[in-house]
Amino acid sequence: MAEIIMYTTSWCMDCHRAKYLLDQYGITYEEVDVDSDAAGLAVVRQINGGRRVVPTIIFPDGTVLVEPSNEALARQLGITLDTGWL
Repeated sequence: MAEIIMYTTSWCMDCHRAKYLLDQYGITYEEVDVDSDAAGLAVVRQINGGRRVVPTIIFPDGTVLVEPSNEALARQLGITLDTGWL
C-alpha cells in the first residue's frame, strides 16, 4: 500500500510543524531526511527545479505539496483542523 512520503531536514521548522500535524491526526508517513539521504535530496531537487525545499510531501495519488500551510495539508488529507491545538 502506498503511503505519504515527507522529505525533511532535522532543522526545518516547517517540517516539524507538518510532522506534528500528521502525528496528531494519526496519519502515517515515511520520513526521508535529505541531509543524510542523497537519493531523497535528488527527488526534492527534481520536484523543485533544482532547489532544496522542504518539506516536500508526496501523497499516494501523486499529489505533491511543498512547504504547505496547515490548512493546505489538512485540505489534501481531507481532515478538519482542530484549532484548539494549533
